[in-house]
Amino acid sequence: MHPWRVRQAAVLIVVAVPSLAAATVVVGVLRSTLAPSNASIVYLAAVVATAIAAGAPGAVLATVGSILLYDWFFTVPYYTLTMRDPAEWLNAVLLLFTGLIVGELAALQRQRTEDSRRREREAVALFRASHALATRDSALAVLPRVATILRDEAGMDRVWLSLGPEGQEHVAADTGEGPRPAAATVQVLQRAAGDEPATWVLVHQGGAARAATTAQLFRVRIEVGDAQLGSIRAARRRDAGLPDRTETRLLAAVADQVGQALAHDRLAAEARAAEVARQSDALKSALLQSVSHDLRTPLATIRAAAGSLRPDSGLDDLDRAESAAAIDREVEYLNRLVTNLLDLSRIEAGALRADRDVFDLDDLAGRTVDRLRDRLGGRTVELSLDAPPVLVDPVFLDDALANVLENAVKYTGPTACLRLSARPLADEPYVRLTVEDSGPGVPDEALPRLFEKFYRVPGGARGSRAGTGIGLAVVRGLVEATGGRCRARRSELGGLAIDVDLPESPGAAAASVGASAAGAA
Repeated sequence: MHPWRVRQAAVLIVVAVPSLAAATVVVGVLRSTLAPSNASIVYLAAVVATAIAAGAPGAVLATVGSILLYDWFFTVPYYTLTMRDPAEWLNAVLLLFTGLIVGELAALQRQRTEDSRRREREAVALFRASHALATRDSALAVLPRVATILRDEAGMDRVWLSLGPEGQEHVAADTGEGPRPAAATVQVLQRAAGDEPATWVLVHQGGAARAATTAQLFRVRIEVGDAQLGSIRAARRRDAGLPDRTETRLLAAVADQVGQALAHDRLAAEARAAEVARQSDALKSALLQSVSHDLRTPLATIRAAAGSLRPDSGLDDLDRAESAAAIDREVEYLNRLVTNLLDLSRIEAGALRADRDVFDLDDLAGRTVDRLRDRLGGRTVELSLDAPPVLVDPVFLDDALANVLENAVKYTGPTACLRLSARPLADEPYVRLTVEDSGPGVPDEALPRLFEKFYRVPGGARGSRAGTGIGLAVVRGLVEATGGRCRARRSELGGLAIDVDLPESPGAAAASVGASAAGAA
């Protein structure tokens, strides 16, 4: 017998027998005390109670049982199932009619209540699955949660989701452990066109040994258009029967939502890949344009200067020395350009590894300024670097500071003023190294973009040549690799100021705290 029938019969026995017995006792008491002409109406309470608990079939059986009990105990001749009085027949017919109507109404109301509860449960389950998919980072990440929802709300013992085309699926989420149940047959959900309800179709899988299993398997295809993206597979005991309409709708709706989420993620991934390819092409174009322009000018200068060094050039020793100096200067520029390109590639690849140690800024920055003294020309350089020691990579800091100074040279005149200053930050364990100039500066809207790759301020350079737009990007990468940070702002000298915050030496920070405590004491 179907388990639902067994449960219904059990409910009928548990509710109908006590209800009819109680009604019989009440009728007996009424007849012995009040002596009404007809007390059969009391049995309607038992009919209604049975109808609410067991539905319309229970109401019919309770009505028939009420007539038989009333005839057996309360109609003449007693303790028989015969009725001699036509009035008793009329009462029995009226009781049957009234009982059926009342029982049917009660059963209908019970059915509506159960339908409302099932729909509420279905709506809650769909909301949980929809919320999980709508707030996902990726559909694959929430598939285990979706499988758990289906197992709990669709009355399954185990649910697993497989992705991939037919015959090549791989399990992406599973609510159980160990080997999955096997069966000789699988119920596959067959979708119908329009609003027609889906139906389960029995598909033979083969394998006689599997037929003895107590589990039955169900499969719902995950499809988007004509493409099959995978399947929802579920298992439960054979005696549980097929999923009802509510469980079937839930499985079908979640399969559709999972399919849409997977398709959306795939389109998003393709869009991201296309955007990455587009940006990569744009960066390559910008790099080729910038580098080719910046290579052409120094190479032309080197070629012209090298030609002037030939014995037949007619130049004196002073002119030859100037040509050699020009070659050396342009080669140094090319070396800086190649170094920046290599540093940028290492930064992009995440291959920078800082070798940090404690240094005095006065020493490190002073050596960088001395090395670039020829490049700075006649520009005035002010140094105010009395600050606590910093924990940095000296090579990274030297390269970063050289790029900042090279940038100042490009965008300022030969008589500009450069200032390098350092001070500890009051509320943070950093020392701020500031490089500022008295040049024309940059527009406020360009300040946040100065550290972007290949970005150049509109209007071009004011110095000897335009930059490639990678110098300050390399500065940011080197500074961050050594544990610092940087930003651009307007300078008090009227031009551009670059603030480089470097980690203060832990020993210097502790000494500063101790000195502050001693001073307070």
